[in-house]
Amino acid sequence: MLFPLPLRVACSLLAWLSLYAWFCRRYKHRNYEWSCRLVTLTHGILATCLSAYIGFIDGPWPFSHPGSPNTTLQVHVLCLSLGYFLFDLCWCVYFQTEGALMLAHHLVSILGITVSLALGESAAEVNAVIFGSEITNPLLQARWFLKETGCYHSFTGDVVDFFFVVLFTGVRIGVGAWLMYCELASPKPRWYIKLGGVIMYAVSWVFMVSICRFARRKSMKKYHAWRSWRSDELYLKTNGHLKNH
Repeated sequence: MLFPLPLRVACSLLAWLSLYAWFCRRYKHRNYEWSCRLVTLTHGILATCLSAYIGFIDGPWPFSHPGSPNTTLQVHVLCLSLGYFLFDLCWCVYFQTEGALMLAHHLVSILGITVSLALGESAAEVNAVIFGSEITNPLLQARWFLKETGCYHSFTGDVVDFFFVVLFTGVRIGVGAWLMYCELASPKPRWYIKLGGVIMYAVSWVFMVSICRFARRKSMKKYHAWRSWRSDELYLKTNGHLKNH
């Protein structure tokens, strides 16, 4: 017999807390955020793989079956992610590490997953949203770890940033728009599920504006650095040529 949903969510929350406590003991020479980021990275990889399996293999396809009844596997993944989001929200509030936008993102995610579990439907599109949200998470955490270890300003850091921007734009903005259209066009999902989808997509666009500003600043910085290097190279070549005369 399956455990009640609240108990499964509580077990998930306890599991993430236990993992966090283990990371804190394992990396006691690091700060608490290091351990929390490792938990976030673990959830990001796990949630991406599980939600991808549900969407692409197990089904149903969220773009053609929004509002469909929840499957057992979908419920398991939603409980797993709900426990994580509750843990991360409490951690962010306690340590005051995130702004209002990220807290709002967590609250909407928690509310959307809770409503889907309570209704017993729409897990297909909620899982798709989790996939789109978490697929860029490992890159985001890799970027933070690179900064912490002093390796961000390198070719690896540039590669991580590039793929993060490409994935965020292509999946969360591009594919997200398609999913939102299918959700709004279908008569099956409840109106508040549709509203939640619109809010999540709007949050993604707010993040996208910040990402575009970051990408522009970094591109201009790289361009000016290249111009400076090019000017120095031309000066050295010209100076050497004059010296030969």
